[in-house]
Parts: sequence; C-alpha cells; structure tokens
Amino acid sequence: MVAATCIHNATVFNGYSRMQNCAVLIKQNKIIDVFNEERFNKKIFKADTNFIDAKGANVMPGFVDTHIHGFGGYGTEDCSDKSILKMSEGLLHYGVTSFIPTLYSGNKVQMIRGEKGARILGIHLEGPFISPQRLGVQSPESVSPVDLDLMDALWEASEGHIINMTVAPELHNMRELALYCLSKGIVLQAGHTNANYKQMIEAMQARIMHVTHLFNAMSRMHHRDPGTVGAVFIHPELSCEIIADGIHINPEIIKFLLTCKSLDKVVLVTDALKPTKQKTKPLIANGEEVYLDQCFYRKSDNAIAGSALTMLDSVRNIVSYGFNLEQAVHMASTNPARIMKQDHLGVIAPGYDADITILSEKLNVLYTIIQGRIYQKGKETA
Repeated sequence: MVAATCIHNATVFNGYSRMQNCAVLIKQNKIIDVFNEERFNKKIFKADTNFIDAKGANVMPGFVDTHIHGFGGYGTEDCSDKSILKMSEGLLHYGVTSFIPTLYSGNKVQMIRGEKGARILGIHLEGPFISPQRLGVQSPESVSPVDLDLMDALWEASEGHIINMTVAPELHNMRELALYCLSKGIVLQAGHTNANYKQMIEAMQARIMHVTHLFNAMSRMHHRDPGTVGAVFIHPELSCEIIADGIHINPEIIKFLLTCKSLDKVVLVTDALKPTKQKTKPLIANGEEVYLDQCFYRKSDNAIAGSALTMLDSVRNIVSYGFNLEQAVHMASTNPARIMKQDHLGVIAPGYDADITILSEKLNVLYTIIQGRIYQKGKETA
C-alpha cells in the first residue's frame, strides 16, 4: 500500500453537505484532510503519494448495507464462512464498503474475518423473537417466545458481534430482552411484528427505536389503531429501513414518508437474497426455487420471496424518484453508520475511516476504497 492517496478534482458528498472542486487526503486507512482544490499542489506531497484525478466525479462515504441476506449466489443461509466472504468480494463492485450479514434464527451465528472486499461489521439477527402472524418468508419452526437463556447463547455464539436484531415488541417478556440487549450495545429493530400502537409506544420506552423494512411484515396503519407503520409516521424519534426497489414500497409512498420524517431517520437497505446478481440458474433462496421479475418470487406460488436490490441501484432509484444525490448518500451511508453506532464510518472528514465510493455522473462505480485499499472497477490497484 502506498504511503498516501490524494483524490482531487472531486465533487465531495461528505455526509454533511456537497462540496465542489475538492480534494481528499488518505493515509493508510484514515481520512487525513478534505480541502479546496485551490490548495491542491502535487509538489507538497511525498513522492510515493498516489493521485486519483476524479475529473469532477462524485466522491462519497462508502455504502453501508445493514440488512442483507445474500449476494451473487452466496448467502447467510449457507452457514458457511466462504459464502460470507464471497458476498464481501462481490459487494464492493456495487459501492458497498461495509455490510451486516443478516441471519434468520435457524442460521449458524458466528463472526467472520479475513474479508477481501466490503467489511463485515457484525451480525444482524432477524428473529427468532418475532410474530408468528408476520413471518414473511421465515419458517414457523424458527420462531421462539422470548427466552433470555437462548438470547445469551446467541450472544456467546456470535462472540459478542451481534450489532442489530429484529424483534416483535408485543411479545411477552420483550422488555427484559430489550434491557439485556441494551447492556450489550445491540440495536433493536421492530419488525416481523403485529404490535399495536400502544405496544410500539412501550417499545420506544425500552429503546426499540429503529424499524425493519418499513411497511413489510408489520401491522398496518389504521385510523383507530396506527399500528407499527403509524408509529413511524407519528413519532419523529423513530428511524426506519426502506427497500427502494419500487416493489416493496411504492415510490410515491417513499416521497410521502420523507415529507413526514427527517432525512436522518431513513435508511436504505437491500434485504437482498442469495441469488441477487447470480449469473447461473437455478435461482435458489432459502431452499426454494425463485424467479426474478424486479424482485424474487417463489416458483411454487408466485409469492414475493425477497429483494434482488443492490445498494447502488437503491441510490439510483432514490435519485430517479426525485431526491438529490446528497439525500441519497445520507440514506445509503451516513444514516446507517450512525444508527448502527459505527461512528468511524459514513462521513468524509478527518479522523474517519477511508471507506469511500466514487461514482460517475451517470452513477456508475469508478472506485471503491475500503480502509485505504483502492479498487478500480472491482480490481485492487493499491
């Protein structure tokens, strides 16, 4: 690795604002400085500095996918170190610099290191303490009543690397579980839930403040009981995930959501399944054959099986819905890092990790930089 890298002639979306004609200086795995192009002069840098002329391209914090099951024919359902590492390698081609592999409760739980692409931040558990009435594609056998001994076993098996966990707030003894998770620093998310509005208020008192894939697998908003969806709209403190593939949520609803909630409370996720961007057939997700038509559908009954989204396409879609790129960067990078307590990520400023994505004017990935490692169109260059 070279001593330093300087990206110059860039349009920088730093997580606070948009800056034109800027340069970003990286040493090892950290951002050292962000400065105006007028101060850029190659003569002031050491001879072994690597220069990247962005030619006006968009430089932004790398995408952070906090809810993803699989990619490229590899998935958490494989219960394999190799599969998670292959996901890591594939995701960097789509601007992802870090991700949280999401496991259903029947999957093996462990932390994996040695990745060669996008960083594995930890583990997201989607279950087992969820509602049998809101399973989605999860199997009934994987659901469990709240069990603190089981939770402790899951924590031990993960070696303390569970970052976030989806739970149904209405379950008996959920408050005890929430207090346990708070003591471990786990971010709790309301999802796969049939909670009524009162139960969502109680959940907020237990600091369940984030909501998994809003609108999907949860109690609907009703004028007599706002439910889980209504709680998100009513309470500005709650943040939420959205799957911006145009199928899981109508784009007009996303526009409406952003008139009700501040930008910093909305997070783009893919919730992508194993066959996402897989080039060979058959396409198998969670042990069942699926087909692709914008998202995945089960061949057996044509039911939606899950998302085929990438974070890059999430950003492109959000921009196509009428939002600007600065807003998209907040939702894809800055917000997920902050909500998941990854305070070293999601911003381009001195002291933050050098996890950077560079997109062309047409929003194609030109470079992905992960802890100072530079990948040009997926191939490591420095």
